[in-house]
Amino acid sequence: MSARKKDEEFVGAEIEQVEEEAGEEQAEVEEAQESGEDDKRTPPPIRTDLTEDELDQVADTAIETLRNMLGFFGAGEASIDEYEGEDGELILDIVDADLAVLIGRYGKTLDALQFLVASIVNKKIGFRYPIVIDIEGYRHRRRQKLESVAKTSAARCIRSKSDVRLRPMTPYERRIIHIILRNENRVLTESEGEEPNRSVIIRYNEG
Repeated sequence: MSARKKDEEFVGAEIEQVEEEAGEEQAEVEEAQESGEDDKRTPPPIRTDLTEDELDQVADTAIETLRNMLGFFGAGEASIDEYEGEDGELILDIVDADLAVLIGRYGKTLDALQFLVASIVNKKIGFRYPIVIDIEGYRHRRRQKLESVAKTSAARCIRSKSDVRLRPMTPYERRIIHIILRNENRVLTESEGEEPNRSVIIRYNEG
């Protein structure tokens, strides 16, 4: 077996383990936030008062961490586009690299990679900052599709005045649904079930 193949299998095993741990931890945090209860696992607030030097530090640390992981796949020199997202998060989009294996089904592997990078970066910089890892714009396309699903399902909920249950989603996808519908006063959203079958329920808000 080649050294590269061994490295790929090692990283693959690490990502699989983190997928499970990340899903469980994010589900617990999400549940605590939805219920309004304090939880010792709820992460500290995200810092929004960063100076330009601190923002540069976050970006440089995130890119270095991501490149180190991509190096296991011989893609350490892949092009990485850096830009700010709609919610102020740092988005690192990997382009010009054949890394579809790191997306996984419904983006589950990509979620785990993002969790790994964010955890390492936040530990290094000493505070929490939102970091999104993307590959060839996958998340952007996925978000557009989720937005369509959320709005269509909310309209159906309002029209029928009954609950609408979406298919099981990853913690990242569920968060997007919650964000998209948080300003729609006629519906409420909450997550139910256990990982990996946890899903968003859209409920009609009579109030």
